[in-house]
Amino acid sequence: MSHRKKVLLKLIILGDSGVGKTSLMNQYVNQKFSNQYKATIGADFLTKEIMLDDKLVTMQIWDTAGQERFQSLGVAFYRGADACVLVYDITNPKSFEKLDTWRDEFLAQAGPRDPDAFPFIVLGNKVDKESGRRVQKQRAQEWCRSKNVQQHFETSAKEATSVEEAFQTIASSALQKGQEDDM
Repeated sequence: MSHRKKVLLKLIILGDSGVGKTSLMNQYVNQKFSNQYKATIGADFLTKEIMLDDKLVTMQIWDTAGQERFQSLGVAFYRGADACVLVYDITNPKSFEKLDTWRDEFLAQAGPRDPDAFPFIVLGNKVDKESGRRVQKQRAQEWCRSKNVQQHFETSAKEATSVEEAFQTIASSALQKGQEDDM
């Protein structure tokens, strides 16, 4: 009988209002997409269980409000996070430029022991709107390199493009980081 360890991973999704944070979470957890936009008030989370490296992993995915007036809620939500998902909209350059602010605020509020090695992933969402693209993939990859962010995916919550792969990747990175911290 193999000994399976249960693991809980806390993921925080950050980014400007309207970039698709809630849609990405709903697509990953429930395989659902809604065209109805409803702003998240405060924060909300969904859980999903996955098998990863022969471990049952419960992912607690926290979706936060993108509006500045809720940013003071950060501390409580960010504490204890195992990974952070930064989201921008490929048709909205301002949402990409704000990634610095979101990343810096997360690091300040969450206070991880080793900020340089903390698992971040960047998602350029809404690739289903390619004709309206205003943030080039190369620009995002350069930003990731400059911030030591290992993972960048271009996603579409609407069409489920690379959503599963992106969340599996960040879960795997967080699990690996957690195991390194335990050593």
